This record gives sequence, C-alpha cells and structure tokens, in this order.
Amino acid sequence: MRFPPALSLWNTGRMSRRHASHRALGRAVIVLLGALACAVGAPAAPKTVCTVTINSSDERDVLRRHLPADEYRFVELVQPGKPDWLAAACQRGVTCDALVISGHFDDGTEFYTDRFEDREVLTVDELQQASCSASCGGLFSQLKEVYLFGCNTLKSDPRHVASGEVLRSLQRAGHSQADAQRMATLLNERYGESNRDRLRHIFKDVPVLYGFSSKAPLGRVAGPLLERYLQTAPAGEVAGGRPSATLLGLFGPASMIAVPGLTDGDAHAAFRGDMCSLADTRPSDAQKVAFMHAVLKRDITEVRMFLPHLERYAGALGPAQRLVPEVAAALGRIEADPAARERYLAFARDADDASVQMRMTALARFLGWLTPAQERAEFMQMVAARMARGAIGRHEVDLVCSSALARTADPARPPIDAALAAPDNVAHAAVLACLGHRGGHERTLRALISPHDDDVAIAQVYLRHRPLADVSEVRAVAAGIARMTTAGAQVRALETLARQRLADAQSLQEIARLFPRARSLAVQRAIANILIRSDTQMLARAELARSLRQHRLRSPDGQDVIDVLIRLLQAA
Repeated sequence: MRFPPALSLWNTGRMSRRHASHRALGRAVIVLLGALACAVGAPAAPKTVCTVTINSSDERDVLRRHLPADEYRFVELVQPGKPDWLAAACQRGVTCDALVISGHFDDGTEFYTDRFEDREVLTVDELQQASCSASCGGLFSQLKEVYLFGCNTLKSDPRHVASGEVLRSLQRAGHSQADAQRMATLLNERYGESNRDRLRHIFKDVPVLYGFSSKAPLGRVAGPLLERYLQTAPAGEVAGGRPSATLLGLFGPASMIAVPGLTDGDAHAAFRGDMCSLADTRPSDAQKVAFMHAVLKRDITEVRMFLPHLERYAGALGPAQRLVPEVAAALGRIEADPAARERYLAFARDADDASVQMRMTALARFLGWLTPAQERAEFMQMVAARMARGAIGRHEVDLVCSSALARTADPARPPIDAALAAPDNVAHAAVLACLGHRGGHERTLRALISPHDDDVAIAQVYLRHRPLADVSEVRAVAAGIARMTTAGAQVRALETLARQRLADAQSLQEIARLFPRARSLAVQRAIANILIRSDTQMLARAELARSLRQHRLRSPDGQDVIDVLIRLLQAA
C-alpha cells in the first residue's frame, strides 16, 4: 500500500523516533549494567595509613610489609628538619583512615625520641590545636583507628588533682566536708585530664584508640608482636573501626587497651568545648579573651582546675596582639572586674603548693590585676608566710632561686627579715641567700659538706642556681668533702662539685688524693666524674692513672667512668 507523501513522512518520523528511543534505552541499560559490574567487581579505594614516626620505625615498617599495597597506602607525616610538619599535613589536606604514632610518652605532654641525632617531637598541645581547628579537620575526620605506641598513652590517672585549697574553698562556700569531697571528685573527673582523657578528646568520635595504660614495649619488641598479629588478621581488619581481640591478646601483657574517642554523649564532653575555645584557630583573640573572662566568673575551684589552659593562651598572646583595640577592650573588662579579682587572689594566697600560687599571681599580672611591683610583693609575702610556718623545702628553694622575682632583690635592702629563718634550717638559709642575704649563702655552702643527706640535697639545689664563683669557696668545699665520712652525702656533694667544672689545681689535687682513701665504689665514680670533666693537665697524669688502676674498687657492672678516665689519662 502506498501512503500519501505527508502520511508517509509522519510514519517514517514516528518509526525513527521509536528506534531512537529504543537505542537510547539500550545505551542506558548498558551503562547501568556496567556501573553495577564496576560496583561489584572493582576494588575499593585503598585505605590511608598515616604514620608519625618520632622514635622507632619498627611498627611502621611491619605494617608496610604486611598490608597489601593495593588495599593500603602509607603517608609519613613527619618531615625531618621541618618543625611545622603537622601544620603542613593539615594544609595539604591529608586524610587518614588509620593513624600510627610511635614515640616515648612518659610524662604525657609530648611524643619524643631518645635518639641523639634526631630532635623530632609531637606535643599534645599541637594535637589539641589540630583537632579543635577546622583548618585541620581533614586529618582526623575519617579516622577509624589510632595506634598510640608509647608508654602511658592511655593511662587513666588524673594529671591535675583538686588539692587542699579546692576543698577549703568549697567548705567556705557552705558545703559539708563530705559534699566538698564529692564535688572535688567530680572536678577531678571533669578537669583531671588523664592521658587517656586528653587523647580521647583529641581523637573525638574515632571508634578505636589502641594504647598502653602503663609501660609499653620498645619498638624492637612491639614490631614482632605486630607482625604475629598481621600474619593472621582478617583482610581489611586494620582501619576497620572495630577493636581486634587478637591484637589486644598479643599486647595485653604489655598493658595495651582499646577505648573509643570522646563522643557528644560522654558525661564531660562539654570540657572539650571549653578547651577548644582557646585552642581553636577560628575564634579571634578578642573572642578568646572574652571566653577567659567568662571562665574567671565561674566558681573559683573550676578556674583553678582550668588554670593550665588559661596560662597556655595567655603565654601565646603577644604584646602586639594585646594592643589590638578589640583585644585591649576585652582585657580591660577583665581588669575592671573587682569581684573576680578578689576571689581569684584570695584563692591563690591559700594555695598549698607554692608553684600554684606563683603561677596564679603571674596570670593575675597578665590580666591587669597586679602590677609588677604588686606581683613581687605577693611573692615576698608568700615566702615569708611559708617560712614562718615551716613550709620551705627543696621544692620551694628551687622555685625561689629560679624565679626572676628573686633576681630583682637588692642585696643592700633584703626584702625579708633574716630573723624569720630558723637558725638550723638550711632551706631557710638557701631561700634567704637567693634573695640576697650573704649570711644565707655561707650557711648553705657549709651544708654541702654536712653529714645529713637532706641538707646536702638542699645545697645541691641552691648551687644549681648560684654556682661557686670564688676560688677560696671552691677550695674550702673540696677540702670539706675530703673530710666527709658519710658515703651517701659525700657522693651527693661530689656530684654537686662536678657540675661546677673545677679549674683550680689545688682543688683538683685535693679530690684526686681522696680516690685511694675512698671505701665506696659510688664515691670513686663520683670522683672520676669530677676529674673527667676538668682539665687534668694541671695534674700528674701518669701518676694519677697508676693511682686509679691500683686503688679502684672492683665494679660488678663491668667497665665504668673510672675505666674511661684511665684510658683518657693514658692517651694523653
């Protein structure tokens, strides 16, 4: 049948559109089937294992050897010689599925190395700033697991404990002794900042943190244990976000545990917000100073427990930043808050620990609540009050002698009446000496050759800050040490003299003559430590070497400093 031209064209067009529709549908089906095939059969993107190798590389090397290269890629964040490597990793937008940190962590403030040739370090403060700041969100945003290979990384003991002044402040506020103790316990839980809590705050929402509640194995031990785990670990378990019973079983005897990072549901999650208010790089300095003011208006016991964070930010706010109008205005509002000032200073004056009192008054000066002269007056009143109640020991001697406030003392006008000092109290004499009393200096030097260990220890602390400068004093001390009969005190006195690096021939000869008479290996080693640090050209080296070989006491530990000294004398 023949169609009219118009109808024929219409049917041809309809047929063409139908064929085109079928072809398009066919192509869509092919694309969809291809996509499904890729989703089912294509390998997943490799997980990123970020490593921070501060000390041992054993853990990192084992992971690299055993994790399949097509499933895991490694990024070492540490860049030797570049102290800002963590910030650089943030700027590069590095994103990690697992993070492995290897380093010593004994005191809980930083990961560090014991290798002399390296100086790499990663501080907890740096980690806190990176965790709190949006500028480094990527580094932690996808983390499923963190491996903390260092001692005490997940230790639960609080680093800051509510002390006596906290309890007294709560009781003065009307709380019973039992209630005050209960509230102090809650403060410890919120602000105690154990290593475990600090790292849980840093790695917020990370499902698994592996670490050690006490001592951790060294890398040469941890490496083989990790290797045993990886030989049997199911595929994809590393960075899977679930604790491994096998890994915990292998490292369990070495105190390894696993905990989750902090979540918003944790009882003390709000503390992280407070911490980040000062650590985050996003708020302006004016906003941070305003937050400090808000904290200072809280109960003074909370201010005391939050003190390290307030100090840290105050120390980072330089003179130029303080002159910015908005910052200066915010600081002015704090300075003009008499209620907060009086409450703060009253608490500081009641502190049990002298170092806490000094820290609080230093912050008060930063806040404009004390002038430099007033801070020094507070310092002198603290020393006098503690001296009057017999609360001066080695710790206080160290604090006073190291303080710049003591170095501004005028020897012609001693700031504290020497009559406050107990006549036989060496710690009192040392404090007075550091404040400019000549008599205190002489009394402390005599204590160095005392038969009492505690007195020698205080003189040792004092001389770290006020070294011997007069040759007659050096000779008197050397002669006095030679006459001592108590081995323990004599060793400590010799160790103190070793730090003075003797350059007086008469004193060196006095110490060398003591060696044959010594009846203690510890005393002989202490003598050798003095001689090895001094210029032995002033002595008859061959004769001294013979004396050392002839009179040295047998060492149960093999060769020691005495052997090293003999070799040096013979070589010379």
